[in-house]
Amino acid sequence: MYELFNIKDKVIVITGGTGVLGTSMVEYLAAHGAKVAVLARNKEKGDQLIAKVKAAGGEAMFLQTDVSDEAVLKQNARDIVAAYGKIDVLINGAGGNMPGATIGPNNNIFDLKMDDFRKVVDLNLMGTVIPTVVFAEYMVKAKKGNIVNISSASALRPLTRVAGYGAAKAAVTNFTKYMAGELATKFGEDFRVNALCPGFFITEQNRALLTNADGSYSDRGKTIIAHTPFRRFGVP
Repeated sequence: MYELFNIKDKVIVITGGTGVLGTSMVEYLAAHGAKVAVLARNKEKGDQLIAKVKAAGGEAMFLQTDVSDEAVLKQNARDIVAAYGKIDVLINGAGGNMPGATIGPNNNIFDLKMDDFRKVVDLNLMGTVIPTVVFAEYMVKAKKGNIVNISSASALRPLTRVAGYGAAKAAVTNFTKYMAGELATKFGEDFRVNALCPGFFITEQNRALLTNADGSYSDRGKTIIAHTPFRRFGVP
């Protein structure tokens, strides 16, 4: 299995690389021989992650970025190619949510904050579209490449009240299908674009919403688990 999916010396770019999922992916990919370019906003976390990867014998670099800024991403791409010579894979992992784009337990759709809703859509959707366009250009020049978009189970089923996040991730899933067809039909068969739709992971952002002080599931957590086949939250 490892030989079939050998990633040694592949150059893999990960946006949102210091997040819960991103960090796990960075460490795993580097441990299996990939050269990983970690893109994120938090330089302190990024530097700590790179130090950990290198201490374990892996190869990685950190670049501070803004996934909504095309100019910044283009400079990131140039820096990665200057360091590693190519870009084989892009993982679009940047994303997030805001309270104003979420319908609270005692609220309804009319209580949404449109500014927050727009920011969530921009971060998750445009934060996928813009990096895809920037980095796919290098893949097209190389006549091959792979893109993985981190979508969400919320894109497929509105399990909770994350209206803005779910709508944005649904758009990411649709964009993934579009890009798969676009690259394959116009640039050749050596391109793949796929999306992952993970379920819920407990993070510092949502821990208080999904669990009680004693670690048991909150009512919201129980609702999510009831619709989760494995009856547990994800573990990175």
